[in-house]
Amino acid sequence: MANQTRRVKPESLGDDEEGFAALQAIAGYAPVNQAYTVEAIAAARARMQSAWTTETQADAAQATARDNSVEAEWDFHNLMLGAKDQVKAQFGRDSNEVQALKMKKSSERKSPRRGSGSGGSGA
Repeated sequence: MANQTRRVKPESLGDDEEGFAALQAIAGYAPVNQAYTVEAIAAARARMQSAWTTETQADAAQATARDNSVEAEWDFHNLMLGAKDQVKAQFGRDSNEVQALKMKKSSERKSPRRGSGSGGSGA
């Protein structure tokens, strides 16, 4: 039996659609098992299409929600970058306020070192 937790292949659904169209045209189709009537299959097809519509709308809503979250993240991040610049300008690069914002004080930065004085390429 097929794994019914996975989607049906589009080719199979296409074949099913064609088969259903042909089934509707069969005169005198009267299955013994009422689960397989044209009406029952049409109802299942309508449920499938409704579920697809719901899924598509949910996907669009999720994409919109993600875009809104990304925009809000960038707004917050850019405002925090600007606030950090404002703290540096107001209190100085070596202030405790700069350190409170998880930035290094200028006095904590290593000074640049000169390279070795040999002048050779070392190769």
